[in-house]
Amino acid sequence: MKLRRALPIAAVIPALLAMSACSGESKESDGKKPNASAHAKSPEEKEAADAKRLGALDGKALEKAAITGMTAGFDARKVAKAEVEAGRDMKADKKACQPLASLIGGFTHLPAVSTVHRSLQPGEAANATVGSMWLASHSEDDATRVMKELRTSVADCPKGFKTLGLTYGKVESLPAPKLGDEAVGYRITGDIGKQKVPMTYTVVRSGGVIAAFYGVNMLDAKKAAIPEPVIKAQLDRL
Repeated sequence: MKLRRALPIAAVIPALLAMSACSGESKESDGKKPNASAHAKSPEEKEAADAKRLGALDGKALEKAAITGMTAGFDARKVAKAEVEAGRDMKADKKACQPLASLIGGFTHLPAVSTVHRSLQPGEAANATVGSMWLASHSEDDATRVMKELRTSVADCPKGFKTLGLTYGKVESLPAPKLGDEAVGYRITGDIGKQKVPMTYTVVRSGGVIAAFYGVNMLDAKKAAIPEPVIKAQLDRL
């Protein structure tokens, strides 16, 4: 069974976080109103300026760092913006659970400077684990806060939450790999129609970058986590 048929897209494909940064208006020496088009920055320029200010990676640098193609037995493929937009603005009905709801949508609950996404498909037909991953670039202080508040959310939301009409009935902590600067592992069981779908997350911080890995295995939930070699390969590129 294909993952896209088993789950709604909002629960599978992460959302692309659109960023905009404020830019100051310069004054011309002749006192005339400056030409808006001449001074306007493109979204990419704003993102690059914001990244430089915060010591973070902009979209181009993050895209270059993201794994692509066959990696440790999984094929990492770029995800179209139209697909990842489906997970935007997932709000939990319980405030304490928001970090979990945001990651289901494919981004961190604190706005990132830039985010890139990949779908992950197993290279071997016998491997039933499929999923996705995304990198979110922050200042290191914000990335540390994301991890701290995510841990709190896992602990405070054992009975789950609702978001976008979907019910996630159980949240349980899992052992996290000893990778990066810190890591969090957990499983969320989603009530998708009449199915109980256990979804496994491994979230790792490396400096100011949050690397999130989502996996599901409809045959064996214990094998749903994206394997550590894939995670390590991504961290090595950072």
